[in-house]
Amino acid sequence: MQVQVEEATDGRAKGRLRRSLNQSELTVATLELQIEQAMDAEVALWRDLWATPQAVIWEESHSLRSVAQYVRCQVLGEQGDLKAAAEARQREDRLGLNPLGLLRLRAEIEHVDAVEARGHQRRGAAKPPAAKAADGDDPRGGLYAVN
Repeated sequence: MQVQVEEATDGRAKGRLRRSLNQSELTVATLELQIEQAMDAEVALWRDLWATPQAVIWEESHSLRSVAQYVRCQVLGEQGDLKAAAEARQREDRLGLNPLGLLRLRAEIEHVDAVEARGHQRRGAAKPPAAKAADGDDPRGGLYAVN
């Protein structure tokens, strides 16, 4: 378009092309910003999801692509795409990201301390050993999924 603006001989045509070029540049800048924001949101959501106890189930069932599709749909839905939002809600159930989804997966999330205490009680131990301190960066250290 820049070449067309420079080659235009008529003042009106040149002005029209220049306005069209400016509008196109504005559209490109807007889209680039939206893509950058979507990427940042996807990375943040991806990090949050893999810190949940359900991530153990996804890892065992090799559901990496399903989680990735959920992340993409969720972010698009947050940006106003209604079809993507509906798809994200359906994937949310399939991935066990809400209580109903966990129920359908027949999964239970239990605290490690409670499970260890029950195990020691079953084995007749007087006191369970002190719980190991979980790594502060990984909230999954204190939780695990039970199928």
